[in-house]
Order: sequence, then structure tokens, then C-alpha cells
Amino acid sequence: MRVVLDACVLYPTVLREILLGVARAGLYDPVWSDRILREWVLATAKIGPAAQEIARGDAALAKAAFPRALQEAQPNIEAKLSLPDANDIHVLAVAISAHADAIVTFNAQDFPRPVLAEWQIERRDPDGFLWELHSRHPQTVAQIVEGVRATAQRLSGQPMPIKALMKRVQLHRLGKALSA
Repeated sequence: MRVVLDACVLYPTVLREILLGVARAGLYDPVWSDRILREWVLATAKIGPAAQEIARGDAALAKAAFPRALQEAQPNIEAKLSLPDANDIHVLAVAISAHADAIVTFNAQDFPRPVLAEWQIERRDPDGFLWELHSRHPQTVAQIVEGVRATAQRLSGQPMPIKALMKRVQLHRLGKALSA
């Protein structure tokens, strides 16, 4: 399954680490473009310049770890597309060019299902996407999430219960499934 990761799901570190960990485990193939990665890096500006430098490094590491993930839109395809937010057309164009099965995003309103259906592409929210992968591969996903949780706890120096961490990154269903 080829899945475009929108910049909004790459920005929260915990969510990105879970999504990339699941991809490393071979549960799906991630797809992005240089523009999507730039948007992720720019989104960190609100935290400060140091965060942008860290994000640039993380983006470079992601590109190196998943060399086949980088996809640019076919020439002139964006001109044929229309979405409620014109700034998101490039994401759909990359998905079409990559023959992706889905776009994982928090921005449901910007990717109307009928428009995506014309291209046989699904819109998936990260929680539903990861919950579904967990239902098929519970041990794998649980191990990945636990590794991310342990790292977050170590870096913060604070206790980090799984359910609270999942709530913080809007993975409510996955958090409930992992806490059961």
C-alpha cells in the first residue's frame, strides 16, 4: 500500500515517528515530495529556529531511510486539479503521480472524498489508518508505539503513559486499542 503523508502528519514528532516506524516495519510504503517535506520543516518555525534545523535534519534522515518515498508530481497535472484549498493540490498531484492508495492527513475538509475517488485515492486520518494497521498487526504496531513512547519519556524526563501520549497526538482509537 502506497500512502502519501501530508505535512501536517509529519510535524508532530511522536506521530511522525510512529508513522515512519510502521513504514520501516513494512506495513505500508510512504510517499512524499520535496515540497511536502519543506512544508513540514516550515511548520516548525513557530517553535523557533532551532526546531527548524532539527526538522531539516529529520527530513534528510527520512529521505535517506526511504529513498523510494520521494515522488514529484507529473508535469502539468496540478493544472487539472481542484481542491477547496489550492495550496493542497500539490499533495493530490503527488498521490496521483505515485499511484498512491491513500493520503494520510488531518485536513479532511481540504481533501473531499468525491474528488479523491475520481483518482481511486482514499483520504485517511492518522488515527484510523494506524488503528487499522494495529488491528492487522497488533504486536508490530504496539512495539513501535512503545519504542516511541519510551524515547519520548526519556527525552522529557516525565512519565509518559501510552494513552496520554496517544491523546496528545490525536490518536484516540489507537491509544484505546493499545491500552486495552
